[in-house]
Amino acid sequence: MSDAPLAIDFGTSNSAAAILDGAAPRRLPVEGASDTLPTAVFFPAEGGAMRIGAAAAEALIEGDEGRYMRALKSVLGTALFHEQRLLGGRRRTLADVVAAFLAEVKARAEAASGRRFASALSGRPVRFHADPARDARAEADLRACYLAAGFEDVRFMYEPEAAALAAHGLGRPGETGLVIDIGGGTSDFSAFRVEGGRVAILASHGVRLGGTDFDHAVSMSHAMPLLGLGGELREPMGGALRPVPNATYVELSTWATIPFLYTRETERLVEGMAKEAVDPAALNRLAKVIHDQRGHELAFAVEAGKIAANGGDDDAAIDMGCVERGLRAPISPASLDASLAGFRAELREAMAETLRRAGIAPEAVGSAILVGGSSLMGLVAEEARAACPQARIERSDAFGSIVDGLALAAALPAARAA
Repeated sequence: MSDAPLAIDFGTSNSAAAILDGAAPRRLPVEGASDTLPTAVFFPAEGGAMRIGAAAAEALIEGDEGRYMRALKSVLGTALFHEQRLLGGRRRTLADVVAAFLAEVKARAEAASGRRFASALSGRPVRFHADPARDARAEADLRACYLAAGFEDVRFMYEPEAAALAAHGLGRPGETGLVIDIGGGTSDFSAFRVEGGRVAILASHGVRLGGTDFDHAVSMSHAMPLLGLGGELREPMGGALRPVPNATYVELSTWATIPFLYTRETERLVEGMAKEAVDPAALNRLAKVIHDQRGHELAFAVEAGKIAANGGDDDAAIDMGCVERGLRAPISPASLDASLAGFRAELREAMAETLRRAGIAPEAVGSAILVGGSSLMGLVAEEARAACPQARIERSDAFGSIVDGLALAAALPAARAA
């Protein structure tokens, strides 16, 4: 049994585990030889073992019958997290699913390290939710999942503060820095100063905005119109026109809610709209997505199109061939920027608020350190430059900085934990 806790970054999109090896963090292989595990699960329709990570995605892509789920972290602190539903042949809650996922992470980490872990140091966003009561419920939910997974104790540390520990070498002695951690579900910020070779956290702040929100916006503006969003329905009596309701599209564009659309009630709703639609072909595509359970395949296609356009591809497109052969939604850097423009002010204000809490003038920030998979989006660096006009823009390890910092903090009893 190891006295040192296992460092775990349980992320909306990806998860990782690490330990301290001497004075350096060592990430553990938790997905074959990889140290990054997609935070995704798949339950075969006929029952059997839950599949996680790449195996879950493979089951989805291969068309296996069952239920695929991603972005489970997003529903911590909500009633949905404790609702029972039929998954893999038996009724269970999303809390049960997260606990089983963490238990597998624990088992893989123990197999890779040759140690047994009684405790965990887990990252958490500065805010799961803006409402303090719901935020507290989210941490309590996650704590209960760790305990159900076999850990005897768990502590939490704010993710951007862990990233600051790992990335402080990018700053200069005495310099003030700002960690900008854009994850799958939240954006978190920590102002810090390097003093005597140590990191002093000055302030932290967070907002519920992340890569899944970017995906949602891109899907709603580019893909969903080809499924009927923005169209019109004709009243059966009188022929008056009314807009196609957008609720189904909102859920279909949101990673965490996609699995819950696959009901006979939703199928009937969409079939009814298709009969009244001015453009029935588009609504019939939506009906096919729901009936054939293609929502996650479509979401992956949206994500791929977003990444291509962010990389500067003027001829990028969202491949919607899973819905209809040859169906594509063009997406360019300009149209991507337009769909994400509404997030810029929130990101910039969150950075400014972090600096206000730290008592630091924007011009005094020497380095702005980008962390998290969604920090690779161009608008993040642009808003960082606007918020910290004199700072160097530094990129830390997008997917490994948090778990590295957690491993370092695990060896420091005085480390600030949430």
